[in-house]
Amino acid sequence: MKVKYSPSFLAIAKKANVRIRKNLKERIEIFSKDPNNPRLNNHPLRKEFQGYRSIDITSDWRSIYKETKIGGETGAYFVALGTHQELYEN
Repeated sequence: MKVKYSPSFLAIAKKANVRIRKNLKERIEIFSKDPNNPRLNNHPLRKEFQGYRSIDITSDWRSIYKETKIGGETGAYFVALGTHQELYEN
């Protein structure tokens, strides 16, 4: 699956600590090969994130994306990265 990133996603990823960046890279590699890998806990979101999906980066960090068409194939456009609390409880 092709993966693209929003500018705000990249800015947050760049500021994240080394452990988060390392886990993000590993999870995106897994996601690219198998978006439904159980390690990712890939699931649809509700309420204000209706139409988006989330994957686990660590036990607390999540990444939010929207499925889209990229060059004629299904892809993922990642738009948010943060802790569960930062993303869902603010």
